[in-house]
Amino acid sequence: MEVWRIDVRKHSLSREPVPESWERLGGRGLIARILVDEVSRTCDPLGRHNKLIFAPGLLVGHMLSSCDRISAGGKSPLTGGVKESNAGGSTGLQISRLGLKALILEDQPETAGWWLLYLSKDGARFEPAGELAGLGAYACARALRERFGEKVAISLIGPGGENQLLAAGILNLDKDGVPSRINGRGGLGALMGSKGLKAIIFDAGDGQKPPIADPAAFKAAQKSFTKSVIEHPQSGVYRDFGTAAIANLCNTLGGLPTRGFSAGEFEGVETLSGEHLRQTVLQHGGDAQPTHACMAGCTIQCSNVFAGEDGKEIVSPVEYETIALMGSNLGLDNLDDIARLNWEVNDLGIDSIDTGAALGVAAQAGLMQFGDAGRALALLDEVRRNTPLGRVIGSGAALAGKVLGVRRVPVVKNQAISGYDPRAIKGTGVTYATTPQGADHTAGLTIRARIDHLNPEGQAKVSRNAQLNMAGYDTLGACIFAGFGFGAAPETVRDLLNARYGWQVGDGILQELGRETIRLEREFNRQAGFTAADDRLPEWMTEEALAPTGSVFDVPAGDLDGVFE
Repeated sequence: MEVWRIDVRKHSLSREPVPESWERLGGRGLIARILVDEVSRTCDPLGRHNKLIFAPGLLVGHMLSSCDRISAGGKSPLTGGVKESNAGGSTGLQISRLGLKALILEDQPETAGWWLLYLSKDGARFEPAGELAGLGAYACARALRERFGEKVAISLIGPGGENQLLAAGILNLDKDGVPSRINGRGGLGALMGSKGLKAIIFDAGDGQKPPIADPAAFKAAQKSFTKSVIEHPQSGVYRDFGTAAIANLCNTLGGLPTRGFSAGEFEGVETLSGEHLRQTVLQHGGDAQPTHACMAGCTIQCSNVFAGEDGKEIVSPVEYETIALMGSNLGLDNLDDIARLNWEVNDLGIDSIDTGAALGVAAQAGLMQFGDAGRALALLDEVRRNTPLGRVIGSGAALAGKVLGVRRVPVVKNQAISGYDPRAIKGTGVTYATTPQGADHTAGLTIRARIDHLNPEGQAKVSRNAQLNMAGYDTLGACIFAGFGFGAAPETVRDLLNARYGWQVGDGILQELGRETIRLEREFNRQAGFTAADDRLPEWMTEEALAPTGSVFDVPAGDLDGVFE
């Protein structure tokens, strides 16, 4: 495998061997290693010295169930620290079959304008993309597939990325060619926009799977892993009800963000639940699909295609995080309304979590009423028109709070808290506070841990274990739900890596990868100026009791400071 460097100023490609210190890392871990090795901690995230990195995980390229994710990263325009965001779709598979260990985009164009970057076995070429400027993600993806064919993978930005909004993400095509899989968090779409790139086309052609050192051992480990995924009871739950399956549980625990994080229980939760989502999708029929795979080869298929009452597709997928932040957080209980908001943020190419949180801040500031879907859509139209108010909303909750004078802003390191209120699910609150990534449940969700979620004792330990595991999975290129299979058959992580690469790693390799990844990320953030004071939840969450439990976030500061010691 090779490292490909693209100089976006010179429009040049250099192909390099993989440095020895990078060989045993992939995905999130490799991004952290590259940032520590090559990126100035004090650089302007949208300036010429930052780098945008794409890195497939260590197991990507073989259509292992839920293990073909693509990691993108750089110094975050949103948090100012380390950032990795991973997504499903087809990009991970194609980039690995091009033989790339990492794609590193460097420098900035000298003149304004938009470009396409086309990558194939023959190398790289730039093509003008002026006619695509301003297009939403869906129209842009259709135009690119007509031009380059339906077999390519594409990573692109919407108007949010073009306008360098801090909540902008990078969209990737799902297996059906829809730009629905987003590297959503941390403003990486703005970073891509700063490089003058509207889209990157990955064309592996008939590219082969990455080489396997021991095919027979790999096949045996794959069979064992796939069996454990299929037989795990949670796989069936998420196959039937998608990620929305978590809505009722979160509400029962009193941790469902409601009306600007003012409560943890939503009276309309039944119409937002996974059961109701499935029933609605089946009733609407037509284009709707209750079960859908975002990646080829996935056996869980937790995604969906949501259609309106006329059976015509509105958006794919409707996920729990969007339901929470753009549903209950905004006082909305109608899935059709949420799906239309979801389509808008996807087309704009902005993160539904940070945008939903920003709309909640706007409601606190009196710019909309909770429960008013029409006004929420109107505010998203401000984002599309790139008005000053639209730029505020599209740059996320932290900036919205500063501009609109709202103190109750649910962010850590300037990134919005996701769909689990940390006052009710305190282990996840520890993760929000201490992960180098900024508030992010995917860095270590603890909702299924066997612990009293309201008791502050023991939460740091639970969070640490979850964070190490998730950093390991992100380094493998594995979806969080692949953890069902790896958890039931933990030896398969070891066996797959040893068979794939000819290594001799042991049983503890998952957490070893996670520990090294987080060590590198914390080192980058430390040199960027982050301190223990940044590893805290908003002060108001430590003082304002959350209904219905009356809980505040009260995990001791010493526990937070000692999470990784």
